Amino acid sequence: MTTFRIGEAAELLGVSADTLRRWIDAGRLDAERDEHGHRAITGADLAAFARDRAAAPDGNGTSSARNRLRGIVTAIVKDQVMAQVDLQVGPFRVVSLMSREAVDDLGLEVGSLATAVVKSTNVVVEA
Repeated sequence: MTTFRIGEAAELLGVSADTLRRWIDAGRLDAERDEHGHRAITGADLAAFARDRAAAPDGNGTSSARNRLRGIVTAIVKDQVMAQVDLQVGPFRVVSLMSREAVDDLGLEVGSLATAVVKSTNVVVEA
């Protein structure tokens, strides 16, 4: 059976190794020690945890969109009508074009936390 070390599993889940260790210590995820004394997580356990974590609601409402990318706003370019909002989501840059009014209503600014919701070919940014 495939096993993953803490660093590999953390990277796949998009969290730090310290966060993953805390989850293991809290009993949220099972891990065994390998022959070298390092913690290892079976592929089946990691897949089940990732599925459960992805299915957990993270917003205040309901939505059919499943691709939710949480990140930090790194740039905003506004003109009189439209705006471009850049998010850094892990190693990925996500760009959304929206109305200037939407940016203002959401209170988006460089450094704020936001979630890009990807549905079909549209990206919706939530604060």
